[in-house]
Amino acid sequence: MIGDWGAYSGLFLSAFVAATLLPTASEAVLVGLLLGAKHPVEALLLVATVGNVLGAVLNWVLGLWIERFRGRPWFPVKPQALERAQSWYQRYGKWSLLLSWAPVIGDPLTVVAGVMREPFPVFLLLVTIAKFGRYAVLTLLTLGLS
Repeated sequence: MIGDWGAYSGLFLSAFVAATLLPTASEAVLVGLLLGAKHPVEALLLVATVGNVLGAVLNWVLGLWIERFRGRPWFPVKPQALERAQSWYQRYGKWSLLLSWAPVIGDPLTVVAGVMREPFPVFLLLVTIAKFGRYAVLTLLTLGLS
């Protein structure tokens, strides 16, 4: 029983952190658990998706507040980079959130969605589709190859 809790909480934490700007390999954790075949596939897919989506929600919330700190010496993003990201988001809009699963661009994209004040229900729907889709494909590939 404790092993189950540890597996699920480890997967959740890995997926959550992976959705923030910190790099982690939630995919490796999911694949390891899938190959272990000790947990229901649906439960693993749900836990990974929820963790990853909640991490993206944290990014969106950070995006809502990040602008107020622009111009301070410690601000982590150069003004030109933030303006470029905002311009890109204005050009492609909410549908770009379907790329929130992608390495390198996905996490900053969810922050910019907050900066651009994307309505939360739209954000949540599109990010959930993207994050679930990535884990579902990974699951199918893993189980199909094992």
